[in-house]
Amino acid sequence: MDGTVLVADDDRTIRTVLTQALTRAGCKVHATSSLMTLMRWVEEGKGDLVISDVIMPDGNGLDALPRIGKMRPGLPVIVISAQNTIMTAIQAAEAEAYDYLPKPFDLPDLMKRSARALEQKRRAPKIAVQPLKDPGDDLPLVGRTPAMQALYRLVARVMNTDLAVLITGESGTGKSLIARAIHDFSDRRSQPFVVAQAGDLQGMDGPSTLVMRAKGGSLVFDEVADYDDETQARIVRMLDQMGDGAPRVMATSQVDLAARMEAGAFRQDLFYRLSGVTLHVPSLRERVDDIPLLADHFLARSERDFGAVRRLSNDARDLVRGYSWPGNVRQLENTLRRLMVTSSEAEISRGEVESVLGNQPVMEPLKGGGENEKLSASVARHLKRYFDLHGGQLPPAGVYQRILREVEMPLIEIALDATAGNQAKCADLLGINRNTLRKKITDLDIRVTRRRKLM
Repeated sequence: MDGTVLVADDDRTIRTVLTQALTRAGCKVHATSSLMTLMRWVEEGKGDLVISDVIMPDGNGLDALPRIGKMRPGLPVIVISAQNTIMTAIQAAEAEAYDYLPKPFDLPDLMKRSARALEQKRRAPKIAVQPLKDPGDDLPLVGRTPAMQALYRLVARVMNTDLAVLITGESGTGKSLIARAIHDFSDRRSQPFVVAQAGDLQGMDGPSTLVMRAKGGSLVFDEVADYDDETQARIVRMLDQMGDGAPRVMATSQVDLAARMEAGAFRQDLFYRLSGVTLHVPSLRERVDDIPLLADHFLARSERDFGAVRRLSNDARDLVRGYSWPGNVRQLENTLRRLMVTSSEAEISRGEVESVLGNQPVMEPLKGGGENEKLSASVARHLKRYFDLHGGQLPPAGVYQRILREVEMPLIEIALDATAGNQAKCADLLGINRNTLRKKITDLDIRVTRRRKLM
């Protein structure tokens, strides 16, 4: 690997590590903590490759990409960022970055990408970057809640790996959209994206045909829990025979595959092959604050499709936010599209929303049980209401873990607040090991703020 690499990062350790690694690989390196210095080097014609952080003391690396492209067409830029969200990946692609890596990055992986960028620059005067779709068009990955932000971070971390991905979640949550996002934001985006059903695996040539269709792209097994034992066995044999250049494997499931496996209804060998990384897509009940954002998003999309401007009245918005949405995002979208067509006024009323929702269960405010109500009685009321909201149907499998998560998160957050963010004291207060607490803070994406406790 040869060429001159410009490194811009305000972290001295990262600058040192990259300088040493690139120098050992045969490159010349100029490193800086200033975006202004980087831009001056680019303007002076220095560098064959730029590796830049996003948040710099004197500017934003993503905002500088169009200027770099205008000054030096064809100069590849690899963006690295501690903002491990899917939106950072989208913004980097839209700004025509050569590549994007979330921190902490794998150094050998970054070196391989750098080598490819330098080689590609030598072969062509212009880097051809395939534009990504606007996420507001076909990928309604809308959400500011901690649950969705945690999902974005996981997607950003796994999208450029070869690990198998298992995407779980209730019907209508957008599991297939997450699979598509992982493909579209990855190195494989120029290759096919193939969604397989159980029927596609039938016959002697079914599995091999699927692999050939997917090439080096992505192969998704849709609702894999519904596959019979013979089809599952075919997948295992197919995965074992795939070699270099094989597609990335993903699978979606509405049910808890681990529970299915323990019950003997799903093959253990297939479960461990598919669950390299598991991503859980939260239901709308788990991210209520995102419902108004999604509603506005779907109304804007329908305005574009139907040419009519509609908005929800305040009462209608409250009803939409408080509804249980057993069909999740898909049901919300279909409801709003119907309202877009049936409403004759610019403002959609609460009555119109009630009419469309019909007899489906609607969330109503919980009536308190009084100051002296025991915690167990309060929890029992919540749980009974949760089951009742499914209109006579059983809730999706996995209730136990979902309920534990709902209880654990506020308990740990309140305990952390009571101990001023001191994790050692919090662990003692809760009666759990400190490492256990740290793991739960990470898994639940709880923000810890140390402060002086005022007594």
